Amino acid sequence: MTVQTKDPKGASGERKISPTRLKVLQVAAGLFADRGFSGVGVNEIGEATGLGRGALYYHISSKEDLLYDITTAYMSNLITDARAIAASEPDAVTRLQKLSRALMMTISEHLSEMTVCFRELHALTAERRKAVTGLHSDYQAIWSETLAAGVAQGVFRPVPSVVLKGLLGMYFYSFLWLDPRGPQNAVEIGDAFAEVVIKAVRAS
Repeated sequence: MTVQTKDPKGASGERKISPTRLKVLQVAAGLFADRGFSGVGVNEIGEATGLGRGALYYHISSKEDLLYDITTAYMSNLITDARAIAASEPDAVTRLQKLSRALMMTISEHLSEMTVCFRELHALTAERRKAVTGLHSDYQAIWSETLAAGVAQGVFRPVPSVVLKGLLGMYFYSFLWLDPRGPQNAVEIGDAFAEVVIKAVRAS
């Protein structure tokens, strides 16, 4: 697995994550989501992962590094999937529907990471917070390009960026209520949300 990174000057890249570190990230995300970043110690993460303190520090350099990778890993998946969808689907309506499904599936699969990102982002340094928000901006840009394609195809009307932010907020804040074992799965919710978005931006 790779994590996309962006430094304060805007340069971006990718960093590989080993399977063991990925396990540490997943366990830490669950602990942070349940008890908060400040309420979990490194020793507790080591115990939960079955790694000794020395072995744990082989895979991490600090608790903040864990938080940073947790808040960027799911965004890396989103951006990679969204770019693939945008490159392969020329029809704006179908592209939006696929983006909607992919977003809800990622949220459903990464509820702990979503919770941590929205609740604990303040615990990162200012530079790292900027990098995380930069990834969110990169993802929003793919949706913006999809809406622009729809305008060019005559199926969508132009909408301000604040409207797109509000529509994406409908997705992102679903982490507060989404139950992966609930009566509707992520694909069904994604399709329902896509219908809302399409109605909101449909050309007259």
